[in-house]
Amino acid sequence: MKVTALAAHTPEAVRAALAARGWEAQPAWFAAIGIQPFVVLIEDITEPEREALVHWGAKSGTDVLTGNGWALIAGAASRIAPLARYDRAPAELARLASTLGRLLAARAEPPRTWGIRGGEVSLEKPLIIGIINVTPDSFSDGGHLASADAAIEHGARLISDGARLLDVGGESTRPGADPVPVKEEIARVVPVIAGLQHRELGPISVDTRKAEVARAALDAGAAVINDVSGLSFDAELTAVARDAQAGVILMHMRGTPATMDDLATYGHVAREVAAELAAGAAKAEQGGIAPERIVLDPGFGFAKTATQNFRLLDELATIVALGYPVAVGLSRKRFLGAATGRPVEDRDRATAVACALAWERGARLFRVHDVALTREALALASATTNPP
Repeated sequence: MKVTALAAHTPEAVRAALAARGWEAQPAWFAAIGIQPFVVLIEDITEPEREALVHWGAKSGTDVLTGNGWALIAGAASRIAPLARYDRAPAELARLASTLGRLLAARAEPPRTWGIRGGEVSLEKPLIIGIINVTPDSFSDGGHLASADAAIEHGARLISDGARLLDVGGESTRPGADPVPVKEEIARVVPVIAGLQHRELGPISVDTRKAEVARAALDAGAAVINDVSGLSFDAELTAVARDAQAGVILMHMRGTPATMDDLATYGHVAREVAAELAAGAAKAEQGGIAPERIVLDPGFGFAKTATQNFRLLDELATIVALGYPVAVGLSRKRFLGAATGRPVEDRDRATAVACALAWERGARLFRVHDVALTREALALASATTNPP
């Protein structure tokens, strides 16, 4: 008899063991996902629902922790999955089925593509977004690109280094930043976007909160709108994205760049950020934006302390479980400096490590300044989860 302990932190270990013993690829993957640990927090439940969960847990072999109005279920995904089926769950728990079903589906079949204006991009491998800031006051590279031509050449280098999307921004969103007038923001970003498009360097994203700026950027050739306010700053931006069939990145932020540091108050940061992002995505879909065009960004550094950013990075799977592709903007952020002691201009190595950790936790898009270094870190990280 031989006994081998398999790596429990990844479904790949079980999948590989089954595949080596003749299982076909898809059944092996679903079986591996099914026996992975799964933990669900359920809130706002009634007393009859709570009692039903306790009884169900005792019969199913899952752990159930409960309190007034809430329950936490832990066990293999395959054991919890019957609660997502109306024909197998107790009648008292019928209200849970649809939401739990979406979580399980996102876990088993994560998004593999992202729809943007004019096509779609694959998420099977890391998608690195190269940053082009045409601003005088961005936190790490403000004023470095003094002209549109310089910004376009920088974009060419980012693509050569491995970026698959270029993100052009004309308004700093660092803590305490002042807003930029619409006409000035347009004057900063449109010549760069037009020049990148002319040289077929792209696709291109515009980093803006404003409908008028987004409209001008789309006219110049942008395919994505990256909004740090999650479509909450300008009521008209949703319609602009919808009508253009653009891809959208919805980021989590509380308040504005001027006020966000005072709003970093959370009981459980990952759960609360996930809930607020889910509400924003639902609002976007209600406004006519197709779900396959939506990417979520948890907003590292925006209305979050260093400790909260680390917790959010570690618990990123909570955001991934919402079922949308997840982008992370970790590049040179203050919390990386808090861990390493490095100044803002010397945080690219920490950024690359953080991106690799984010990939392992389910992120698929990575917005960075140093594309080459991040590409190497992600090539290594993705090689462990996508074996050749």
